[in-house]
Amino acid sequence: MDFTLTSEQRALQESVRQFAQAELVGPAREIELNDQPPGIELRKRYAELGYLGINLPTELGGAGLSHLDAVLVLEELAKVSIAVAFPVFESCFGPCLAIAHFGNSDLQNQVLPRVCSGEQVIAVAMSEPDAGSALTDLRTRGVASGGMIRINGSKRWCSGAGHADAYVVYCRLDDTPGAKGIGAVLVSKDTPGLSFGQPEQHMGFRGISSADMFFDEVEVPANQVIVPAGGFGKLMDAFDLERCGNTTMSLAIAQSSFDYVLDYVQERQQFSKPLIDFQAVQIHLAEMKMQLDAARLLLYRAVVNAASGLPSVGESSIAKCYANETVRNVTGKALQLMGGYGYSKSYPLEQKMRDGWGWGIAGGAIDIQKVNIAAALAGRRFNQRAT
Repeated sequence: MDFTLTSEQRALQESVRQFAQAELVGPAREIELNDQPPGIELRKRYAELGYLGINLPTELGGAGLSHLDAVLVLEELAKVSIAVAFPVFESCFGPCLAIAHFGNSDLQNQVLPRVCSGEQVIAVAMSEPDAGSALTDLRTRGVASGGMIRINGSKRWCSGAGHADAYVVYCRLDDTPGAKGIGAVLVSKDTPGLSFGQPEQHMGFRGISSADMFFDEVEVPANQVIVPAGGFGKLMDAFDLERCGNTTMSLAIAQSSFDYVLDYVQERQQFSKPLIDFQAVQIHLAEMKMQLDAARLLLYRAVVNAASGLPSVGESSIAKCYANETVRNVTGKALQLMGGYGYSKSYPLEQKMRDGWGWGIAGGAIDIQKVNIAAALAGRRFNQRAT
């Protein structure tokens, strides 16, 4: 068991860190001010550097590297801003993984090289007004007819809605109740009958668009089915890796908050000495550092054990849950250590707290992860519905 990165991984991490600090700080500020997603120019730059789909196979346009390599890249980008990191998140940990693992070869070759070149953005449409945590209560329906799938229904909380070029849409593909009737279909943004509601205004996650989606007799070819009815378990297997992307975003925010406040308490003086000379400050710093290291090790365990496949639900849920709680705690302590400066928009901590809190809601809330962990321990799923 080796807890160190290879020399190649350390070099990758350092090169991404230097790039992010040199080229992303300005764009990140603009995105926070204007609440607009990163444009194609930035995606093309990522493609040039090989960051998009870094853990996808080379024959599909990726770099063929490991999930851990993707984590290293994403963390360094997200330390600057989750919004500028989001295209890499989507290409390495998002719906592209479902296409890469379960889509037919025509669909893979049609979509994934364009994602890795920065030409296309793919988002996932899962939740509905009455199916968030209760995801298997989906009502959006796809009916097969004459070589086409006709989709009717609605989606909510889709990150990328209205901005992405295509969507991996979870929907009910036959009459079987519960999870067994659910599959997924790829739907392009310009498909007739697909429309979007007003963009959501969130307390954080600026530059990551979100809106309701409406499907009114939307028709797509049957070969755009990624996973047929009965394949809900496969979709969740891919989603376990998305949880690792969520974990990485949480870790990046927490780590960058810690790095910032560690410098701050060594420079800021009260009572004629630096804040770090006070024992209470030292204790807070130590607690933050312990949580950060633990979160990182849990994340690395999940992605390394997955190798080039997909992580287990238990390990990915533990990593996500712990990192989600860590980022809330670390950003809160960091903001408090800065006092009024931490609460000011002139400094980065208030934004990091807003962004950090959202990851404990996105991708399955913290308490849902704890239910997943208990299910993994017991070796069975727990029915949350009234009987």
